[in-house]
Amino acid sequence: MAASIPIHPEDIERAAQRIAPHALRTPVLHASSLDALAGCEILFKCENFQRVGAFKFRGACNAVWSLADAEASRGVVTHSSGNHGAALALAARTRGIAAHVVVPEGAVAAKLAGIAAYGATLHRCAPTLAARDEAAARLVRETGATLVHPFTDPRVIAGQGTAALELCDEAGRLDALIAPIGGGGLIGGCATAARSRFPQIHLFAAEPEGAADAFASLKAGRRVADIEPDTICDGLRATLGEINLALLRRHAVRVLLASDGETIAAMRLLWERLKIVVEPSSAIAFAAILRHREHFAGRRVGVVLTGGNVDLDRLPWQAIAR
Repeated sequence: MAASIPIHPEDIERAAQRIAPHALRTPVLHASSLDALAGCEILFKCENFQRVGAFKFRGACNAVWSLADAEASRGVVTHSSGNHGAALALAARTRGIAAHVVVPEGAVAAKLAGIAAYGATLHRCAPTLAARDEAAARLVRETGATLVHPFTDPRVIAGQGTAALELCDEAGRLDALIAPIGGGGLIGGCATAARSRFPQIHLFAAEPEGAADAFASLKAGRRVADIEPDTICDGLRATLGEINLALLRRHAVRVLLASDGETIAAMRLLWERLKIVVEPSSAIAFAAILRHREHFAGRRVGVVLTGGNVDLDRLPWQAIAR
């Protein structure tokens, strides 16, 4: 099965060249005090500074600029209520083409406003994955636009992998790399890129205890898709894709769980020590290191901080205080 996976290091190299005029090369930060807490040296790849405030722009940009001119002229379609929708809208704007984003009823108004601000046309549907898939498929039929799935599209996965490519090139030798996992597009691309640079690297994915379908899938040896997510990490509630599970297996990625409480504590530490804004879905990678220190002790570890889109009026530690 692994041999048929259409994601290879050269795809990520090409994606890096393709998105270079549009995506930001984000900084890599380090804090000695966090090293001391974790018992390892940590290099943080700060995708919270990426355009739209998240790594998602990399994959969306690669997908949009991979299209032939005739295909691109018909626009792109996706379903998303958050970062991927905004990322695809902005990527489409860089190419001057239409973007259609299917959004579920009840989605956060501020996030929908952000997607619309980048120029996308919003199409509302019922708040179920089936309704989202059906609405997106209908738009493809009606408009002739190309579907850009948030995490199972090979072009998106290759684009996301450019974050790890940059991290490896800037940080030098890494013994381990960890990134959050929801649908699995980011870790699939990052694992492919990191393994190509450092064949002996240890690869990990951080997942919420309340949305542990990737953990369950690896344990069961098949895709587990019937877990109802319950986590503060709203960006990690997607169900793992089939191609993404295959990439986890190909690159021997180990999934590490963290609780919401551990994630909130890690998020606060990152705000305090790195002086940057990250969201819970991003901070979980550091939370997993702190919980599972035995996997990282004494090692040089790369961490992908995926995004910084938070509601500043509803910070998680404020809710706890109340």
